[in-house]
Amino acid sequence: MSLSNETIKKAQDDIGKVIVGKEDMVELLFTAILSNGHVLLESVPGSGKTKLAKSFARVMDGKFSRIQFTPDVLPSDVTGIQFFNPKTQQFELRKGPVMTNVLLADEINRATPKTQSSLLEVMEENQTTVDGETLAIAPPLFVIATQNPVEGNQGTFPLPEAQLDRFLFKLNMDYPSLDEEINILRTYQKDEPLHSLVTSITIDEIMELREEVKQITLADDTLQYLLDLVRLTRENEDVDLGVSTRGALMFMKACQSRALLRGREYVIPEDVKELAPFVLEHRIVLSMEGAIRKTNHQVIKEIIESVPVPIEAGGRT
Repeated sequence: MSLSNETIKKAQDDIGKVIVGKEDMVELLFTAILSNGHVLLESVPGSGKTKLAKSFARVMDGKFSRIQFTPDVLPSDVTGIQFFNPKTQQFELRKGPVMTNVLLADEINRATPKTQSSLLEVMEENQTTVDGETLAIAPPLFVIATQNPVEGNQGTFPLPEAQLDRFLFKLNMDYPSLDEEINILRTYQKDEPLHSLVTSITIDEIMELREEVKQITLADDTLQYLLDLVRLTRENEDVDLGVSTRGALMFMKACQSRALLRGREYVIPEDVKELAPFVLEHRIVLSMEGAIRKTNHQVIKEIIESVPVPIEAGGRT
């Protein structure tokens, strides 16, 4: 476990020099990439979503691409296109920005549903299809999508359930505390710390850590606790659509990755409890009556509070 403890800690500390007071958020990003998952960041403009994504990409030695979504962005602008070269009199492939390691999908809710759906195959299967030709994307592929809250915004297109389910986590970046904001202003008073970030973790190390994640164990009672939370989302009277089996699998992988990052060889129930809101909230669809009374956050919070947390069982199975 020394590789994860030293390498990831160094990368997290480096990002912390740019993104002040968001240590938990940074850890969740590393949890996601080790789980082969993707992240949706949501908050008001100017809260640091894009800068967080850029900082994460800079500490990796892989390729970084960015798509600034607007309503006129086409699916071919995302995946690539075959174009006719008049000089050679032949069609040539122009690869899209999805052929990368870290993809920043900025303001994804400003893209049309057709363009949003062009990311589905990419995020799920690590490949894209251009004019019938399937192109594999070398791992890791990590999509960090950002969006501003939909409410009150003109020209936005809420992500459909099928698209939301492709994201391991949906994270909300809150306003910083007073002390954190003072620290931010002081940090940026004379310089832009993003420019000083250098590579601190390699693609090979990421892939090696993913293999280590697979070896993290779950005790039977911890796995049962995870499934109890998932299954209650399907039985709740305020929920029309609960968490899928795919969501349960991604939940398990996230708990394994978190345990690795914390230097453990096994998942503890607290891993499950603390990650549950980030994994489950965006995967449920409330009924019409439920949406009047509660939010997704409130429903998941009630479910978590209703299930007793099992006594930590360590690595026993």
